[in-house]
Amino acid sequence: MRRTRVLTAVLALAAGLLSGAPTALAADPPAPKLAADTYTWKNARIDGGGFVPGIVFNRSEKNLAYARTDIGGAYRWQESSKTWTPLLDSVGWEDWGHTGVVSIASDSVDPNRVYAAVGTYTNSWDPKNGAVMRSADRGASWQKANLPFKLGGNMPGRGMGERLAVDPNRNSVLYLGAPSGKGLWRSTDSGASWSQVANFPNVGNYAQDPSDTSGYASDNQGIVWVTFDESTGTAGSATKTVYVGVADKDNAVYRSTDAGATWQRLAGQPTGHLAHKGVLDAKNGYLYLAYSDKGGPYDGGKGRLWRYATGPGTWTDISPVAEADTSYGFSGLTVDRQRPGTVMATAYSAWWPDTQIFRSTDSGATWSKAWDYASYPNRENRYTMDVSSSPWLTWGANPQPPEQTPKLGWMTEALEIDPFDSDRMMYGTGATVYGTENLTKWDDGGKFAVRPMVRGLEETAVNDLASPPTGAPLLSALGDIGGFRHTDLTKVPSMMFTQPNFTTTTSLDFAESNPNTVVRTGNLDSGPHVAFSTDNGANWFAGTDPSGVSGGGTVASAADGTRFVWSPEGAGVHHMTGFGTSWQASAGIPAGAIVESDRVDAKTFYGFKSGKFYVSTDGGATFKESPAGGLPGGDSVRFKALPGAQGDVWLAGGAADGAYGLWHSTDGGTSFTKLPNVEQADTVGFGKAAPGASYQTLYTSARIGGVRGVFRSTDKGASWTRINDDAHQWGWTGAAITGDPRVYGRVYVSTNGRGVLYGDSSGGGTTDPGPGPDPTPTGACKVTYKIISQWTGGFQADVQLTNTGTGPWTGWSLAWTFTDGQKLTQAWNTEAAQSGSTVTAKNLTWNANVAAGSSVSFGFTASRSDTNAKPAAFKLGEQTCAVA
Repeated sequence: MRRTRVLTAVLALAAGLLSGAPTALAADPPAPKLAADTYTWKNARIDGGGFVPGIVFNRSEKNLAYARTDIGGAYRWQESSKTWTPLLDSVGWEDWGHTGVVSIASDSVDPNRVYAAVGTYTNSWDPKNGAVMRSADRGASWQKANLPFKLGGNMPGRGMGERLAVDPNRNSVLYLGAPSGKGLWRSTDSGASWSQVANFPNVGNYAQDPSDTSGYASDNQGIVWVTFDESTGTAGSATKTVYVGVADKDNAVYRSTDAGATWQRLAGQPTGHLAHKGVLDAKNGYLYLAYSDKGGPYDGGKGRLWRYATGPGTWTDISPVAEADTSYGFSGLTVDRQRPGTVMATAYSAWWPDTQIFRSTDSGATWSKAWDYASYPNRENRYTMDVSSSPWLTWGANPQPPEQTPKLGWMTEALEIDPFDSDRMMYGTGATVYGTENLTKWDDGGKFAVRPMVRGLEETAVNDLASPPTGAPLLSALGDIGGFRHTDLTKVPSMMFTQPNFTTTTSLDFAESNPNTVVRTGNLDSGPHVAFSTDNGANWFAGTDPSGVSGGGTVASAADGTRFVWSPEGAGVHHMTGFGTSWQASAGIPAGAIVESDRVDAKTFYGFKSGKFYVSTDGGATFKESPAGGLPGGDSVRFKALPGAQGDVWLAGGAADGAYGLWHSTDGGTSFTKLPNVEQADTVGFGKAAPGASYQTLYTSARIGGVRGVFRSTDKGASWTRINDDAHQWGWTGAAITGDPRVYGRVYVSTNGRGVLYGDSSGGGTTDPGPGPDPTPTGACKVTYKIISQWTGGFQADVQLTNTGTGPWTGWSLAWTFTDGQKLTQAWNTEAAQSGSTVTAKNLTWNANVAAGSSVSFGFTASRSDTNAKPAAFKLGEQTCAVA
């Protein structure tokens, strides 16, 4: 799956939203005294979701490892819990680009020190230059050295590296390879200051697409990796031999043998490809290089692996397959520091049928593959995969051989064997970190076990959020992996939204008075761009597009779910009654308008475009321009109507060179009043009212009192409380925000790379009561049990329980027995437990009531043996159910 991260942050940036300049108002009111609340922040668990282009193990301390992401910051491995700890949550709004990490380096002399080269784009999308962050406490706190050029954590070529390296003998010396023709840079004071290495002879010349006028694909990818030969130095003195990789197909590798005083192109080196990685085995005197014809991480059709003998200066092509037989480039590259003759590499750009991992135990003389064909299209794998901790990694797919699900990976540019443990290996993909802890089984004919090693690493870009009053507490619209329905924020959902699988979901909405009705829109290379659900987002069916649609745009559901208004990309605003196929063009509103619905009146919809507010009172058929003035002139605006109050609308947005703030209307958008105490605001959302308050709680990502943060108001915006702090800023949080209508104080915050954060006040909140005593329904029942997907050692199943009796149920408890040793690992839409071979699944609060003739569905994942017989009988309390 291709990850593109030119998202809402970039659009807002282009409008001036993130410039950090003072708002252009006639006169700023006196800064209010801000209240503050202590919040506990957690991620709504997805586990992964984004590209991990770099994994770095410390060479001198066991179990110390770091991972970098393209837009979501850096992480440190926590061995005791087998989780990742985020390290760059303190990056603030104005420095949002510093959440993109182009390289990370761990100091092997002083393992407490770690460095991160940060910056997201080298073109105009990111207005700020890059920086090198340095930490003396393993990333718990940071100091920053700003650079006179930009860095590109989300640019083409970001999987090459590492571009940042610490001298393993004199750790005050660091090198940094820069893009954009800026050359090679060096620090001699532990990263506090940097200067260009003036005598380095080559700044690189490769660009993915020189004709790209945006500057994204046309940027020179520059200096792409630095590797030290630790054997050529002694403790306290600079390492003499340094190798540098350059994005130049004819001159890819340079070397200095005098600690950087002079540099020479390595003689006899191969040409025609880019050297993505250079990894040195100092014990045997080999520099291994992984080559591709492209810079990645998406492209690459040809590649080679080479070995350079550092003593005699000889080159050997050690590619595992002939170049004519490749349809991919090589990038992931690692050596086993415990067994230096063992080397591994990845075919990073092998999209179909799967990535490939190669392993050699004789310094590249011979190789074996992670998988091969038994007889085409059937595959024989050297590994097993267990994704039960992140079951969505199957994508809900049922591919034909030779493709499998889950895949071994794609965009596999990060690959590292633990330098202290030959059995542990981790590698990054476009969606997760996979790993194994019995890698050497590869060599003895056994199968090594691959599973996600990603818990705690959350890397999704969030476009929209919704928290319905009943049903699942959270629905999300995400870049690249579509979105999820969270019934439990502490657990990974079983599957992203499917049928269809949007590559990116751009907007979603639910019917306020009928939250089972949900609509979402998104992007898809081919297929519909709109989908509907009638069971609160648990299951979906595709809608149809009006002519000309090219992207998801925004969508709104009527308060009762009987009609919808859609403003897609490529076509004007449309409306439709029911879930039919008859979208009709709306009149009186410009194409590209943002649309929302009134949360009480089912025929009232709202729109905004270029400083103008629009209102429809006939279900979206016609809109009229509101006379309201003084609103933001651009389109960096988000607005919402308050649940339970007809015509109550809040609007946030603007730009630093014009109107910018938070507006409120109580007359359906006919007029708006700007809140004088909010300088800038970018999102607005509502949650449960505070105890004793009559108006719902407001939430916003804003600048109030001169401070950027996430704020809460319990008095209709008269006063504000900052609920995040400087350690929890997450860069850009301007896409979406919503409170929880069932839990006072709970708020869900979007990020552009750190997933969905939710916060709870330390003062606690009030929530709906949980289930009461075990239900004992009576009457006839029917069960449909379906195995959705299976993999080695595990499976996923859905269960539908139907009330075939004549009376309603106010609770249910379904039991069955596994006969083949299956063990429950996770469940959703139910409270499930297993005792021995017996499983009991009970209702949650929101799905306890089941009318006669109605059904309720839930799902689970479980481990399995080779056989996986379906349960033969189900009991609802003491009642035996029919089995469909």
